[in-house]
Amino acid sequence: MRYPTPDELTLAAGALADRHPSLVRLRRTGTSRGGRPLWLLSVRSSTARHSGGRSAPGQGAPGQGVPGRGSAADGRNVLVVAGAHANEPVGGPTALSVARRVVADPALRDGCGWHFLLCADPDGAALHRTPHPHSILDYHRNFFRPPGPEQPEWAPSLLPPDRLPPETLALTALIDELRPVLQVSLHATDLGGSWVQLTRDIPGLAEPFAKSAAELRIPVETGASDAAGWPSPGPGIFVMPAPGEGAAGVFHPEDTRLSTWYHAHVYDGTTAIVEVPMWASDLVDDPAPHPDPRSALRMLARRLTADAEQVARVLAGTRPDLSYEDPVSGPLLRAVDWTLALIPRVAAEWSGGAAPPDASAAYIGSIDAFARRLALRAAAMLLRVLHAAGHPAAPALDRLVTVWCEAFAARFQARWVPVATQVEHQSRTVLATYERLLAVSP
Repeated sequence: MRYPTPDELTLAAGALADRHPSLVRLRRTGTSRGGRPLWLLSVRSSTARHSGGRSAPGQGAPGQGVPGRGSAADGRNVLVVAGAHANEPVGGPTALSVARRVVADPALRDGCGWHFLLCADPDGAALHRTPHPHSILDYHRNFFRPPGPEQPEWAPSLLPPDRLPPETLALTALIDELRPVLQVSLHATDLGGSWVQLTRDIPGLAEPFAKSAAELRIPVETGASDAAGWPSPGPGIFVMPAPGEGAAGVFHPEDTRLSTWYHAHVYDGTTAIVEVPMWASDLVDDPAPHPDPRSALRMLARRLTADAEQVARVLAGTRPDLSYEDPVSGPLLRAVDWTLALIPRVAAEWSGGAAPPDASAAYIGSIDAFARRLALRAAAMLLRVLHAAGHPAAPALDRLVTVWCEAFAARFQARWVPVATQVEHQSRTVLATYERLLAVSP
């Protein structure tokens, strides 16, 4: 099994709607900056009125025959968002997997409509082309991750309302329309373990999450760098800061509290972000205390700074030859600039001894992986531009990217997690999240 493309996802979703026309609907719910459609697959609630089938291209405006719009008569809704990050392609097949399970299980549809945004960033997905990567190096050969302001979920935390991209506007409009009790955003990490971030605690989720991970031999990331300093009610489960609270320990420029994840709170909804690894590493699942976390962070900051300087020198030497206006190289170069600009902030925080004195080996391992991938991603995206231009600086940068990828895999003893296994664990976690949420707030 490989990762399907957005077009393949749409075809499979359309086939599901054709097989179950009274239950399933596929409609266009927006358009990307590049003119690509945003598709929503809906499975109706057992109490909702529904027209079924497919909507014609360009049809399907909010509120027109949509199953389970969030009213008391139609019951509750769940919104599942896939493809918000271009380099995390597992969300699409997971969305289809969950949709098929919902179709097959009437209990999941009892008073609940399920809605699946198949790819929140189809433009980004068109630039990240890794349907079946054979290695971490192969994965980075065609790597793309947009800068923060161009990511649908993160844009509201970085841009004023009048500058939000159409993908973000379509997503927030869906949340306004559906008023979901639960929004699930499907994400992935290139190397590490699995974890879940919640905008509100969902008691009891840790047990089925850990059971699934153990059965599928997926490590649980107990010290995820994305959730540094957040409460953890169970291994691999992290609760985000509430609006108005400090974002302790988080060193990203994006503020989770301003993302689309919290937009569901307007309707008393909860959002869960489910992460699953492409390559697993047991080093991020070690709860033992690290002997000297602050020294380790300072060392990682120095290495990250040195790595970024190597990439920055290549960029500075080649920038006059590169085009930011090109439809392919432009997004890649903007992403390189964004990543390189982020690194000094991250390194400065680590140099200041940001780690708690009781930090675990898993936490330092997660930080180490994050540091390696930052500079590597910038180098890989710049390399794509240089290769396409036939630039003489490409071979040397290619050697550097190769060395970094091989060191990344060796340091973390990376082992590939089959796509089907990634999908199974993420699907189980989505359904367990809904079931546990329903148990505490029926």
